[in-house]
Amino acid sequence: MPEILSIFDSITLNELDDVSLLNRTDTKFVTHVSKMHSLLQLAVEDYRVLEVDGGRISPYHTLYFDTPDKAMYCKHEAGHTNRQKVRVRSYIKSGLSFLEVKTKDNHGRTCKERMPIKDFDPMDTARDIMLRSQDDEFKLYDDFLETHLWYDPNTLGEHLTNRFNRITLVNREKTERVTIDFGLQFNNILTGKCLAMDKVAIIELKRDGFQPSAIMGMLNTLRIKPMGFSKYVLGSALTNEYLRCNRIKPNLRRISQLSSY
Repeated sequence: MPEILSIFDSITLNELDDVSLLNRTDTKFVTHVSKMHSLLQLAVEDYRVLEVDGGRISPYHTLYFDTPDKAMYCKHEAGHTNRQKVRVRSYIKSGLSFLEVKTKDNHGRTCKERMPIKDFDPMDTARDIMLRSQDDEFKLYDDFLETHLWYDPNTLGEHLTNRFNRITLVNREKTERVTIDFGLQFNNILTGKCLAMDKVAIIELKRDGFQPSAIMGMLNTLRIKPMGFSKYVLGSALTNEYLRCNRIKPNLRRISQLSSY
């Protein structure tokens, strides 16, 4: 993988700010990791790769929150188009973490609001974040959630963590980003069950509206088809046998197929 990535022109984090796309449309694709190299070979002329501290593969950590009755999971699993997720996303190389609220509307647009969260150690399994007004610092988080979240922040608890590696591509016009996630690992905080998905790659195209995209043609060439994929929902379902998952069973079967070869 490093060999093909070294051929790409690079883009910096500062340049990436021009393509933040916090209000966007997302299209996700799921495939076997063996197809990643072929996709990168096709993309090298049209895309640049994000480089951070000399590295072109970035490790991420995510902590997901939900209500005691798992309202956010249930709304997504039931197919509601208006839904939200709450998480702390950590960028391991930079040491930065953000509290994020992702809202998806019934027009297929995703809006992400976020704020920095201080002194968060994603590797500290003893932590227990209670998102309520404990002091001045936590009041800022509480105010942020009160502004953007449909749910009572006082009811939120930690439910799931995941780790993965990400390659980020940006087209030369800076109108879209493509992320390729692989090496996924899940840890269900409620059940204690862990799961590794080493053979699965998740590709996400993020753009402002449905503009023409070079990567779409490349994905078609490789017969990589769109598939709805929520790391929180799929990871929760795969690590908690008591969750309702009727509607997402086709996706679970697809993940099983990819993991079996």
